[in-house]
Amino acid sequence: MKTVLKIIGIIVLLIVAYAIVAMLAFGKIYHYEKSMVINAPKEKVWQQISSMKAFNQWNPWMKLDKNMKITYTGNSGEVGDKYCWDSKNDDAGAGCQEIKELVLNEKQKTEMIFTRPFAGQATSEIVLTSEGNSTKVTWTMDTEQETWMKIMRPMMDYQMGKSYEEGLSNLKTLVEK
Repeated sequence: MKTVLKIIGIIVLLIVAYAIVAMLAFGKIYHYEKSMVINAPKEKVWQQISSMKAFNQWNPWMKLDKNMKITYTGNSGEVGDKYCWDSKNDDAGAGCQEIKELVLNEKQKTEMIFTRPFAGQATSEIVLTSEGNSTKVTWTMDTEQETWMKIMRPMMDYQMGKSYEEGLSNLKTLVEK
């Protein structure tokens, strides 16, 4: 019995130590990025990132709830192009994403406002770079994290990696048809 209590004590101590180190070591800004090379010119890839409707054709989070309510506002393919989602599923939650900057065949920058399950704000960029006849697509996200959320950073990296990989693979499949 003493051995079991010692093991439990050590585990609790390690968890507390990790939490303290994570809160002190990780910065307030969370940055994630993933890149993939797509066998198509930038102009063809651009067609799939330059509007919110096009983005949602390969957006990995759209599959979280097939009954998700989506509303689009603004002019498609222009700054101010926006969609809002509302799902009963907390994995998808609710919020809005709006295009804040477009540089033709180069970059799309958006702002995301999350309202459920947690309130938050983030920015995202999709940057296109020519690589011969192909295009390197770099997708980023930046957000400010509360101190307690820093503890979750390794799990966030894992989840973001899976989602971004899926989204970029969806984009690649769509563009390379």
